[in-house]
Amino acid sequence: MHEETARSAIDTFISAFNASDDSYVTQLLSQALTSDVVFWGPLGRSEGIEAVERFVLDIRRHPAGTGTMVRCSAVDMPDEWARYQWVFTTPDGGPRLAGTDVVHLRRSLIDQVIVFAGEIQPSTA
Repeated sequence: MHEETARSAIDTFISAFNASDDSYVTQLLSQALTSDVVFWGPLGRSEGIEAVERFVLDIRRHPAGTGTMVRCSAVDMPDEWARYQWVFTTPDGGPRLAGTDVVHLRRSLIDQVIVFAGEIQPSTA
């Protein structure tokens, strides 16, 4: 699979967080994800576009205000797996969260998402 195809699916997925209106979220997710997508998020495992939609809408309704999600790295893609880093910022200098997602692609769509939110602490050993 080509990195360009993965980058397109990933950027469409991220664009759902930044949609101009909640009504566009499902449409964008449907362009990026398989209908049976498996989503490993901060609250555990869920399946289906509807589960991912709930997660995206919850992020869009952040108490500090509607934030912005951006991919802040290149897409690194060995075979059908890809990873990238992202940053979510809320308006007016509010909370900022960064992380790394690992995604699996099937027929140009994301069928698995693993979200790693926050920084990894350095080893103490």
